[in-house]
Amino acid sequence: MKVVYFVLGMIMTAIGCIGIVLPILPTTPFLLVALYCFTRSSDRARDWFMGTSIYKNHIHDFVQTRSMTLKTKVTLLAFASTMLMIAFFMMNNIYGRATIIVLMIIKYYYFIFRIKTIKAGEEGTVYDK
Repeated sequence: MKVVYFVLGMIMTAIGCIGIVLPILPTTPFLLVALYCFTRSSDRARDWFMGTSIYKNHIHDFVQTRSMTLKTKVTLLAFASTMLMIAFFMMNNIYGRATIIVLMIIKYYYFIFRIKTIKAGEEGTVYDK
């Protein structure tokens, strides 16, 4: 199973790297999944990933301080909302649509009230209490 997590971590890292270059593809969610996969894979893989500049530049601050810049929040919310709205309009099931609405409400609540918003350039200076 560790090999599967390692391979998934590499795939998520590759997709996250593509997201760095393509503005329509978000980077942070894929790199967070990659970190999870590498952590489940082995300590060595996790340490390697956490030592990369990709990790340090894109998700270190979020992992350490639970904070994001406004630009990062808006980008993530826009991408996730677009994907959920596509699913919402393609679905005819009322329970499925209700589930998507509940997910969107939870997502916006979490991003607005649970993740601190910091100004660009303040990364790495905000710490949890």
